[in-house]
Amino acid sequence: MNEYDYIKQQDPELYATLVGEEERERTGVELIPSENYVSRAVREAAGSVFTNKYSEGYPGRRYYGGQQFTDEMERITIDRACQLFKAKYANVQPLGGAAANVAMYFALMEPGDTVLGMDLSHGGHLTHGHPTTEINKVFNFVRYKMKDVDTGEIDYDELRAVALEHKPKIILAGFSAYSRELDYDRFVSIAKEVGAYTVADVAHITGLIAAGVLKNPFDYGFDVMTMTTHKSMRGPRGGMIVVREDADLAKRINKAVFPGMQGGPHMHIIAAKGVAFGEALHPNFKTYAEQILKNAKAMEQVFLNEGVRLMAGGTDNHLLLADVYGSLGITGQEAEDVLDSIGITLNKNMIADDPRTAMDPSGIRFGTPAMTTRNMKEAEATRIAEIMIDMMRHKDDADKQAQHKAEMQTLCEAHPVPESFV
Repeated sequence: MNEYDYIKQQDPELYATLVGEEERERTGVELIPSENYVSRAVREAAGSVFTNKYSEGYPGRRYYGGQQFTDEMERITIDRACQLFKAKYANVQPLGGAAANVAMYFALMEPGDTVLGMDLSHGGHLTHGHPTTEINKVFNFVRYKMKDVDTGEIDYDELRAVALEHKPKIILAGFSAYSRELDYDRFVSIAKEVGAYTVADVAHITGLIAAGVLKNPFDYGFDVMTMTTHKSMRGPRGGMIVVREDADLAKRINKAVFPGMQGGPHMHIIAAKGVAFGEALHPNFKTYAEQILKNAKAMEQVFLNEGVRLMAGGTDNHLLLADVYGSLGITGQEAEDVLDSIGITLNKNMIADDPRTAMDPSGIRFGTPAMTTRNMKEAEATRIAEIMIDMMRHKDDADKQAQHKAEMQTLCEAHPVPESFV
């Protein structure tokens, strides 16, 4: 039988949503930086018989029997993760990036301890201590920002001053909407002054680090990295924690994940992570990651040429954050809606010190991992950026909307998602 045939027979109502999503992805392009397309092999692993198995604990130390194949599979996944990130230890069980961060906090700190992380409005993440999160009730979060939002330079002097004042237990490098490289040496130097752990939340750039096209924080002495396994990693939705070399730290993280934060791990997703890591170890993954950066620079150039303000002045990684309200007079929500109508999916996003609200901010965030998976290169990235700007400038023009939607569908059909990446 073909994929989804059993669902089609058994549950036509749900089947309609699956084929609808498949068609949406086929005829449009995903530019949300945290999204990607996975290979058929990753999808098969995610839907495999491992979904039937409870495997509380870790390989060789499970609470249930019948673990000979789950143990072998998880060990393979761990070994591949350690190889990719130059780590001695890896926990592949976190259900997502947020779960990985929360487990890491409890492993490294006691309630009331302090974390120094990037301010959300300057590119950080909710799990780095935003007041709306539950974890903010347990630990004390203090923040650093960019020194110059037009260049993306972090204010490392302020970071150091805040660290000396608050003596954080963790100094956290990482982001969800920041487009430049971080100075990992400076983080480590400041952490040594105050006796803090250095943790890099590399959720967005996981694949770019694994491919060696962006810096690996472990090369600069970081203690821990938390990450997601989708996004630029091109694997299933999930999380992971890797430890550079400290065995005691690895044991504490394992205990915090299970039984501290989670019960039975999702073994089918761990299997899919292992498949994705195997794909990332293939030489062509580096070529893929290099093209992600080339495509992002191509889009950057179009936006700058058209006078659209980019946060941090541009990008060194896979994503861009554009002030479309200030530059084009369209809100982030309006831009998201009108671009979605022509087959370009991205997300509204606040810019640094945004005067507008989170639900209708000044900016949009977009990136190139998914389009690059479809073998789109600089020419396609340039054209998509041109279409985006033209559509945002003429958001109420029905003729342009029809024209751009047809062009995007033709472009996407010419670049289908490959079944295999190796």
